[in-house]
Amino acid sequence: MFLLFTDFGWQGPYVGQVKAVLAARCPTQPIIDLMHDAAVFRPREAGYLLAAIAHWIKPAAVVVAVVDPGVGTERRAIAAALDGRWFVGPDNGLLAPTINAAADRRVFALPMPEGVSASFHGRDVFAPAAAELAVCGRIADQREIVDWVGRDLPADTDQIVYIDGYGNVLTGRRAATLPSGMSPAVAGQPIAGARTFADVAPGDAFWYRNSLGLVEIAVNQGNAARRFGLEVGDWLRFQAIT
Repeated sequence: MFLLFTDFGWQGPYVGQVKAVLAARCPTQPIIDLMHDAAVFRPREAGYLLAAIAHWIKPAAVVVAVVDPGVGTERRAIAAALDGRWFVGPDNGLLAPTINAAADRRVFALPMPEGVSASFHGRDVFAPAAAELAVCGRIADQREIVDWVGRDLPADTDQIVYIDGYGNVLTGRRAATLPSGMSPAVAGQPIAGARTFADVAPGDAFWYRNSLGLVEIAVNQGNAARRFGLEVGDWLRFQAIT
């Protein structure tokens, strides 16, 4: 099974071309769209969201992850074998939180094929590599590395890593690591916690542990990002509720 995680968006030819490469080389393997609206041009923030999603990906899957503002430069292409799953993408920090969290990991630099497009490695580099991994379990001429970009990133970040279509604000902070009694604060005001949306009145803001285990700020039947003027990349503070 292939899973796609990109910032390509749902319009245009890009997702379809990646799928066409995978389908031509591995016609019996299903292709799942994890998401195509990851934080645009922000591999670090997108990487924390990918790591949270990766927790739910079963062994034997091959994930093609592309948030790649440095496409066509000297940045490496890598493949990582992580707890029985493969992740393929650019070596720009996107895969780092997932790599760092894996108990069993091996990371490889991939050869750059001749004659590929300078601007579409998702189609010309990562998709063919993913197909080869699905068939062969390795890439010819792969070279193991220990210096992937983002190796020293912390396991959590208090940055906003994604804003969904409802305006809910996802952070890179795992709720399980938040000290007891602490809440995210916006403009110096802590936001109260709740278990789910219906536990607060319509229009009320709250934070909760979302389905990925991350701290998320929401407004019941409203748009938290718009209300608080928040954007991907913004840093949140956490403080005690008094």
